[in-house]
Amino acid sequence: MLTDIEIAQQAKLIPINQLAESIGLKEEEYIPYGRDKAKVDLSKDRKANGKLILVTATSGMPAGSGKTTTSIALAQGLKKLGNSACLALREPSLGPSFGMKGGAAGGGYSQVVPMESINLHFTGDFHAITAANNLLAALIDNARHQGQVCLKDVTWRRVLDVNDRMLRNIVDGLGGSANGIPTETGFDITAASELMAVLCLANDLDDLRVRLDRLVVGIKVDGSAFTCKELGATGALMALLKDAMLPNLVQTLEGVPAFVHGGPFANIAHGCNSVVATRAAMTVADWAITEAGFGSDLGAEKFYDIKCRMAGLQPDATVLVTSLKALKWHGGIALPEIGKPNKEALIKGLPNLHAHIENLKRFGQKVVVSLNHFYNDPEEEIQIVRDECLALGVRFAVSDGFAKGGEGALDVARAVIEATNEASEALDYAYQLEDELTDKIQSINTRIYGGKNIDLSPAALKDLTRLKELGFDKLPICIAKTPFSMSHEPALKGAPKDFTLPVQRLILNAGAGFIVVTTGAIMRMPGLPKKPAAYTIDVVDGKITGLS
Repeated sequence: MLTDIEIAQQAKLIPINQLAESIGLKEEEYIPYGRDKAKVDLSKDRKANGKLILVTATSGMPAGSGKTTTSIALAQGLKKLGNSACLALREPSLGPSFGMKGGAAGGGYSQVVPMESINLHFTGDFHAITAANNLLAALIDNARHQGQVCLKDVTWRRVLDVNDRMLRNIVDGLGGSANGIPTETGFDITAASELMAVLCLANDLDDLRVRLDRLVVGIKVDGSAFTCKELGATGALMALLKDAMLPNLVQTLEGVPAFVHGGPFANIAHGCNSVVATRAAMTVADWAITEAGFGSDLGAEKFYDIKCRMAGLQPDATVLVTSLKALKWHGGIALPEIGKPNKEALIKGLPNLHAHIENLKRFGQKVVVSLNHFYNDPEEEIQIVRDECLALGVRFAVSDGFAKGGEGALDVARAVIEATNEASEALDYAYQLEDELTDKIQSINTRIYGGKNIDLSPAALKDLTRLKELGFDKLPICIAKTPFSMSHEPALKGAPKDFTLPVQRLILNAGAGFIVVTTGAIMRMPGLPKKPAAYTIDVVDGKITGLS
């Protein structure tokens, strides 16, 4: 089989103006970025009436679960069944693309294209967010240097869309007073920045301005919050982010429209594409397929408790992606062995599947389990998973979208249609906003992760006191933890129980409207692996090679 990038480069794309017109866009509602992508600015009177389907997954593993591939295959399958479908997906970050995980445009014959552009610079959204974030940092430091503000704590960090562990913790402003005030600070990756979350959760430009105004960037000497509005930086940030707020229109290999916009990670951010892209997909098609990063304990929980709560969205069903390989890995098998037949390991990994299904049910969702199929999967092992799903009262289908595109996801599409005939219940959030902050963390820990207690570090206890003093303790929470376990500890596979969740820090994201809760050894600036994907990427005869 051809590689992903070879398949993508051989595809014949529908010209972007024809694609836009095929979904009913007027000429003034889209701005072409070359022949194969566009920014979209839908008129205000359009209604978002399409059914919303979330795609999530069982707990992660280093090889991935195939969630994006399944999302794309499902949309293509719905189209083959005669339905209008549209995708709403996240933009890839350069960090994983040049690091360990690779790109995020799907795979095989279920990809969004132009794949190379989407995985690299695309329409410049990530660059705009990075520039706006770092302009704000520069303005804060300049105001301190000029004596215009006196802060006892600067909480705003710089960002970069590259995995660079050397920048996690730094001291800047060295070399004398002309260079500024020496400060301990550091960089986060752009996908984990608050501005990324702000862009993805804002309803429109007016809402973007409100969120930028309330960004808390430091603490004044009297203990009160110092905001972006007080600094006077909101207008400049609006100018940098104006075009980035518009969702990007591209297409799948089979011509299904796709809005690819925003890219927060789910292990260290809230893991969902932008609200404006999701609503756009629901506006132009009867079926809007979106996804949330990593497993349902991370991405889906944040999709429901943060994105849906803030935006007033109600998904009609949730697809839970898994694979025999993923379940065997959670059954304790080493990564090189997960592709081999092993019923015992598969059965040992089923509690992970069970836990994710039960979590989604607790939120009130109708669930369809989609098994990401590999050519050498034993039929008897597939039957074990099918029987487990039937016993748990959820629909099951095999997806062959990687090898067959939409044709390989027809059974998944049919199962989704059937599931939406039995409407999901209204979302039952994991916690209420008026709950105590520690109770919110404990609720997710016990209800979603399977833990028993939480343990706040001394730094987190100080954070808690400050949040209460500032009046921000009633916000939703965004827990940052490993994607490789239901717990905080990557080595605890399957469905661990009764562990204590260690809370390291509570970080205010007032503009985004949530509090980031860091747990375990999670870091907001990833590092590169021993053999980064960057070493395999090149340009040969004018074509990019090695992207995956």
